[in-house]
Parts: sequence; C-alpha cells; structure tokens
Amino acid sequence: MTIKSIKHILATCWLYCGTAAVLAPLSSCKEDIDESNLYTFTGETIEDYLVNRSDRFSSFNYILSRIGYDKILSAYGTYTCFAPTNEAVAEYIDSLYDDTVNKNFVHNGMTQRGLEGLTDSLCKDIALYHLLSTEVMGVNMGNGMTVKTMLGRDINTSIDPTTGEVVVSRHSTITSLDNELENGVLHEIDCVIRRSNMLITGEITNRPETFKIFGQALQLTGLVDSLSAQMNTDFDPVDNRRGFYLPERCEMGYTIFAEPDATLAARGINSIEDLKAYADSVYGPCADQETGWYDYARTNHIKIKTDDDYTDPWNTLSMYLRYHILKFKLPYDKIVNSHNQISKVTLVEYYETMLPYTLMKITRNSGKLMINRWQANSSLTDMVAELGSAAMHSVLFEGIEIKGISSQIAAANGYIHQLANTLVYDQKVPHGALNERLRIDDASFFGEMMSNSFRRITDSEVNALNGGKTGTDGDLSGSYIRIPPRFFENLVIYNGDDTRLYYLSGQNSGWSNYQGDEFNCKGNYDFALRLPPVPEGTYELRIGYTAEGNEQRGMLQFYIGNSSDLTTMKALDIPLDMRHVPNNNANLDPDVITGWCDWQKLDDKGIETDANMRNLGYMRGPLYYTVGVNSGNYARNNPKDLRRIIAKQEFKQGEYWLRFKSVLEQDHHQFHLDYIEFCPENVYNNTRYVEDMY
Repeated sequence: MTIKSIKHILATCWLYCGTAAVLAPLSSCKEDIDESNLYTFTGETIEDYLVNRSDRFSSFNYILSRIGYDKILSAYGTYTCFAPTNEAVAEYIDSLYDDTVNKNFVHNGMTQRGLEGLTDSLCKDIALYHLLSTEVMGVNMGNGMTVKTMLGRDINTSIDPTTGEVVVSRHSTITSLDNELENGVLHEIDCVIRRSNMLITGEITNRPETFKIFGQALQLTGLVDSLSAQMNTDFDPVDNRRGFYLPERCEMGYTIFAEPDATLAARGINSIEDLKAYADSVYGPCADQETGWYDYARTNHIKIKTDDDYTDPWNTLSMYLRYHILKFKLPYDKIVNSHNQISKVTLVEYYETMLPYTLMKITRNSGKLMINRWQANSSLTDMVAELGSAAMHSVLFEGIEIKGISSQIAAANGYIHQLANTLVYDQKVPHGALNERLRIDDASFFGEMMSNSFRRITDSEVNALNGGKTGTDGDLSGSYIRIPPRFFENLVIYNGDDTRLYYLSGQNSGWSNYQGDEFNCKGNYDFALRLPPVPEGTYELRIGYTAEGNEQRGMLQFYIGNSSDLTTMKALDIPLDMRHVPNNNANLDPDVITGWCDWQKLDDKGIETDANMRNLGYMRGPLYYTVGVNSGNYARNNPKDLRRIIAKQEFKQGEYWLRFKSVLEQDHHQFHLDYIEFCPENVYNNTRYVEDMY
C-alpha cells in the first residue's frame, strides 16, 4: 500500500466517522467504506510515470530535465501535469522553427531544429505551462475552468461538443484523464498547450480573417498600442511576519468583447467606414443636454467628436471601442460567478469599462452570458417573499450574447471574447439594464483581483502560492491573501501597516458571504475605495456585512467624497458597530439597535419589521444566497447577515470614494466587507411595487 492510498483511506475514515475515529481503531470505521470506490494507485510519481513510458514521453521529460523539474516531480508534493506525447512535442518544435509570422524573432530563438535547439528559457516556458501546483481532476475541468499554471499564466479547459473530450486551451485534447500518482495527477494530451506571446491587440489585428474591421478600428484609434500593460511591481513593501501569502508582483491586462466581421455584417457594417458611421449614429447625440443619456459627458459638457481625429477619446469611434474593453483579464468561465446563490435567481455581475464611468451588466441566462439584458421592473415585486409574477418582468432587451468558451482567445495580457451582436452604451443601458438594485461583490471593485486570478481562488491554491503555509494575525488565520498598499488602483491606505488588508475567497468554507468571499482589515485601519460608477440619480448606498460578537469585529465611521483626498470627505451617519449581533430569540422581540427578528415566524413574512429596520438604517440580508453552499438557510434568516444604509443621496455619474476609518484604539479588531448595493429611488420608493427580498 502506498503513502497516497493510506492518506486516502485516512481521509475517508475521517469523513465517515468524524471525531469517533480518534477514539476507535481504524478497522472499526473501515467496515463502512465501499472499497470498490477507492482509487487504486501505481506507486509511481509523476516523474516515474514519464520515465516508465519513455516511448511516449521522453521528449517532454527531456524538457523537464533541462530546468531540473524532473527532480521536483519525483519528490513529495501535489501537482497536476499535462503531458504531451513525443509526437506532439516534435510537431510543436517544428512549428516554432518554421514560424514565418514572427519575423523579428527568427525560429522563435531556437538554435537548430529538434529538442537540442530549444533554449533553456524556452524549456522553462514549455515545462511550467504544463504544470499546476495543485491537483485538478477531470471532473472539475468538464464544465470549463481557468487555472493558473506554474508559469504564472492561465490555461482554460472546455468540452469538445463533437467528441465529448476535455480540451485544454482550445487545441490540446486530453487523451487519458486522471492518472493518479503519488504526488499528484497526470493527464496525457495530444498537442503541446499553445501559449500566445502576442499582446491582446496583436491577437486581433493578426486575425484579419475574423476581426478585419475591429482590428482596423483599434489601429485608427491608437488603442492598438495603448493596451500593453502586463505587470506592475510599483506597490509598497510590507512586513510579512504574520505569514500570509503576499504577492510579489501584480499582473495587469485587459478583456476585449469584440465583434467579428460576420457579426458586424449582420448589422450591415461591412467596412471601417460603415463602423464609423454606426458609431456616429449611436454616440453622436449621447451628451445632448435635453435628450442625452451619457450623464457624465452631458453634465460635464463634453463635446462628442465625429471628425477623423480617431485618437481623441471622445471621438465616437474611440468611444465605441472603449465600451468593449475592461482593464483586467477575465476568462469566460469567471465572467459571471456563482457560489451560494439560489437556483431561481439570475446570476449577475457589473464591470466598469474603459468608456469613462460606465458599467456593463452581464447575466447568465439558460447557460448563455448576456451583456446588458433588460427586464421590466427589475428588483421589484408584486408578491411577498417572491421574485414577482412573470407579467411584471417582461424582457425588454435580450442583451448581447457572448459566444461560448470555445471561441475565447487568450493573449499574453488578456482575453478576447466574441460577440453575437453589436455592443453599445445607448440609452437602454442607464435607463434600462442598470436601472435596478446593483449588488456588487467586493472583489469586483478591483481589476487586479481578476488579473491575478485571486477572485474565488481556492484555499489549496493560496497555500501552494504560500509554500504550504497559512498565516495568523490575532484571531484571523487561514488561507488569506495579504494585499499590499498600492496594489489596487482603486484603493488608498492612509496609515501604512496600521491597515492590514486581507482577502479570503471562502470557496472551501461555509461563511455567510455573497459569493463566499470577503475582505478583512486588521489594525487601526483607515482606507478608502473608489466606488463603481452609476448612472445619475438618487440612490441608497448600502454595505453588506456579517456581524460578529466577542470583540471580533470593530466599529468604524464612513466618509464619502469625490476623490481620495481626505479634504473632500464628509462623514456619513453615525459609526457602525460591527460587533453587535442581533439576538435570535424565540419571543420575536425586535433587536433594539437593528430591529432584526426572525421573519420566518411572522405572519406577514417580515414586511412590517423590514420597514422598522429601514427606519433604524438597517436591512436583513437578502434571499439571494445561502449561508454556505446548498445549506437551505438564506442570508435573510441569519441574524449576523445585515445591510447598513449608509447614505441616501444624489449620485452623479463620476468619481466617488468611500472611506472606512476605525474609531476604536485597539489593534485587534476586524473590519469586514462583503458587498455594496446601489438602490435607485424608483426601487426603494416605488409607488406601485416594492423592492423584492432577494
């Protein structure tokens, strides 16, 4: 019996017997195990597997040995290896040597045809692009997923719709799945995983057969040269004596939602001139004082240009493209996230685009991703504790479909997603799709979370990045990521190491958080984040959090301003005490501070007490998600899940910063942030319907 099989039996025993396994002999719980379901193991390491099948994998093993990874893969650890066959390696080497496209780098740097012609740096790139520092099984890859390789770049998986086989990064088919070994798992593949060394705009302009018109527009506007960021190391060093994972570099990148020529042709756009005319027709009147819908341009009296100076950011062609671009890397399977949301709700995300102060809304509907889908009376209901009748939620605009993961294109600094229709920021967006309660997860405030694959990262991935260690900061411990000052463009820390900011993805825990994740702060924190921009209007600004007693959480004051400059900030309401947890008592006396009581025990399902809570500046958590995954216990039921209404005011479409400042002197208290909500006045103060409980 091997080490790994013993570990598997021990883990299974613990799963079946729980703490009883500590008190009883191992054999006492072994009788409950269906041994036919146990994996069998060969006793081989990943390196052994390759060596013992040298007729198929000697070439890949040669590449590994050139950088010393043959030794690493023969030692203790947990890895995933995508192993290309000898034929696949030979074909790939020939393609590098015979490449005529990359004229500035002859033969891609190879010194001769064949394995010996590979440079050490090429061997490193190839080897590490086929290795993961965690174990990923076939069952996880089947629905499409993105994982970070040991090279630091992502690969994507999907299912071939014809064969049903798992495909890696569109070209490499897994021919043998889930070969479990002593130090991980190996998947055999029939093609070396291709990695692009082109920037995102180069991937488009070098595909004239697909993106001729979009590529020409990128060149005319100058965006082809400006979307080049890949890495940022210019953030503040911190003392990491507490032992959490601390990133040493910050990856940067972009996401482009691009119309292929076929999509444009369906709208009658067959040339760059046609696209210019279309952009003029959409964006030309957007800032008109009487009828314009682009509030930022209108209120700031920005002159929209329809001339041939396409590099001007307010030229209509440039505006057209900028609404297609996000300033972070976002693979298809992570565009819309799900974790603990209930099945009846629509999954939704909001992202800021490069068109100044604009959002796009992306929903998942019937397995499709749609941009700016618009339903009537969104966030409102004509029923109690339900989403509302179908009659009041008619679809007014189906949205723009993002084609599936098989059409995704990965570049060196981002992703290209193809669209099935033309995407514009017209009046249907601010007056329709975005005219609803906007619930925005904390992680989506910061593009760096997506570009660095931190959002919804698993505990095992964080531990692997941290050399197998977990950190501790007072009562905070586990697989947190320490965020250094100036790591996020949209967050300012005012007092250095006194504000210790952490991120927990929560994907392996049962925390009562929207999408599972949360940000925590320790210390006498004082920081501000830039709020997502919203269309002009009057909104309630709410913060979602979970309260914790026993001095775990802290007390803070909110401030809001039009910049991160402290002189622009004004205080909002009275301080929020996150240490106060409503008492879930049986006699239904409302909590004296928040007004919370168990709505499930009330005849009116909590309608009257909802109103009382709002008068005190609080709301229950939503019905939208559950405490943990598939628990059946809604956040609305949990007395710790609260929303605090921190402002009710007019918001212009523009810059707003929200400051969080501890009002306690002790260093050990936590700040906790889960999500924010912008709720427009026509939702929270509607004269016909009421805001739904979701």
